[in-house]
Amino acid sequence: MRIGRPASGGRVLSAIGFRSRRTTVGLDIGSGFNKAVVVDHARNAPRLARVAIAPNAEGTVVAGAIRDPDRVAESLASMFARGGIAQREVVIGVSGRDVMSKLIEVDRMDEEEARAAIPWEAEQHVPFDMEAVQLDFVITDPSGEGPTMTVLLAAAKRELIETRVSLLRRAGLIPVAVDVEALALHNALEANYPGAMQGVTGLVDVGAEATTVHVLADGVPVLARDLGIGTGGLSGDDVTPRAGRIANGIERAGAFVEAGGFGLGLARIFLCGGGVAASGLSDLLAQRLGVETHVANALERLDVGPDVADRTDLGDVAPMLMLSVGLALRRP
Repeated sequence: MRIGRPASGGRVLSAIGFRSRRTTVGLDIGSGFNKAVVVDHARNAPRLARVAIAPNAEGTVVAGAIRDPDRVAESLASMFARGGIAQREVVIGVSGRDVMSKLIEVDRMDEEEARAAIPWEAEQHVPFDMEAVQLDFVITDPSGEGPTMTVLLAAAKRELIETRVSLLRRAGLIPVAVDVEALALHNALEANYPGAMQGVTGLVDVGAEATTVHVLADGVPVLARDLGIGTGGLSGDDVTPRAGRIANGIERAGAFVEAGGFGLGLARIFLCGGGVAASGLSDLLAQRLGVETHVANALERLDVGPDVADRTDLGDVAPMLMLSVGLALRRP
């Protein structure tokens, strides 16, 4: 696997490698919905060329785990057909307990030396059996001159990747790269909100069954924390208590980062994912946290092609496209 540098500065954990295409398809398989976007890289700036969204039947995907591969594969194949997406090569993301990414410091060396040394260094940091993981890294400061260098290390259990690859093949799709979801979300945030790369920023991905809190310090991902609560099946009376539990998780993440010396605490929060549509959730979190809070728009700065621009629901679905857009921003 290789970690590459996409246009927006993030990283990619790649299982196969890109073919020579001018477009990239980012695919997000969610508990509530599957989302696919096509980004055209042939222009001076990336352009959104296609968007497709389809629901997953209840219980087929639970907290990121595929419970019914056949039904999910059928949903994916149908979504690509209805959305007019002919390209079958896709970039996907993985997350959860079987995935990790971490910044580490090692002695400065060139790329070739690092390829030999990093697997040994990784044994000190990867909490999995090294024989059962896909591992890769990127040197974040290759032009540095100090005695040490910073390396972004990424690892995922091979079984997780193989399960996703098998699912995609059932749907007639070809995975060309596997990314760490936290890094793809960072990619989308940086592309649409460059100011969020200053200070300490929280990116909160609210899903149907789970919420993940990502914290960046001056644009560097420093923490990802999963909360076992989403907004699926939410009724009006449930919004306030659930918002309180999500806020508790965000506050704990912010306190952890502050104690680690990364900054003075969260300066701002961006909310994304299908769960942010829950009535009043954004306002409740803003009131509780007392920090600048925004609902992230995956298309805030992204050029939108004419075939997509006339969708009447584009503004409503933009927050749930952050991951798929981040994946598709990878240059082919």
